[in-house]
Amino acid sequence: MLKFVLLALTTAALASPALAHPVSSPGSWSFTLGGATDNRSKDASKTRGDPFVHGEVKWLSPDGLFYGGAGVETIESNGSDVEYQLNLGVRPTLAGVDLDLNIAHKWQADANPGADNKTLELTASVSRSIGPASARLLLQHSPEGAGATRAWTWVEARLGWDLAPNLSASTAVGRREQSANIDYTGWNAGVTYAVNDRLDLDLRWHDTDALAQGPQYAGALVAGLNVEF
Repeated sequence: MLKFVLLALTTAALASPALAHPVSSPGSWSFTLGGATDNRSKDASKTRGDPFVHGEVKWLSPDGLFYGGAGVETIESNGSDVEYQLNLGVRPTLAGVDLDLNIAHKWQADANPGADNKTLELTASVSRSIGPASARLLLQHSPEGAGATRAWTWVEARLGWDLAPNLSASTAVGRREQSANIDYTGWNAGVTYAVNDRLDLDLRWHDTDALAQGPQYAGALVAGLNVEF
């Protein structure tokens, strides 16, 4: 049911002319709805290759430094098909380098009895843009993952290039190491097209070196969209 509700809201947002204006200004609230042909996180599928939808509400402080929000997305894990999250973060700029420090609490609704359905994730990233080029280094860690996974760490490097005013390309490679689960390397490459100030389209290939571990690690071409209002 949640999938259909989010899909209907996304369609309504796309069709509404009242939403065709810039968003995410300091001191404001913003809302994001979207979906894709697969829910890829760290290049592995969270929906076993099935489509997913998501929604998020975010607040940005008047000076643009602090932010917080709540989100929901559809998954297929531990008997649950919905994951919720709350997050807080800070985005300072030091010596021309953008920093992003974030803490997020996630939990899976209606998971199997006895399943470990909660996790805390810590994220730190540094990014820099020079002309059409951009680069980002990201580090994520959780002391206790969901399901059978215990502590895990993800390190990712990403490079991007603006091909045109509304079109950009990017590629990323990351490594996930974890307790009580497999370690793997994942990568992706694709393009993002900004239709307008509120609608983005993305086409991206995801893959990993853990194909023998299950279909969630197999390569896939994923098409998605996000609308913000």
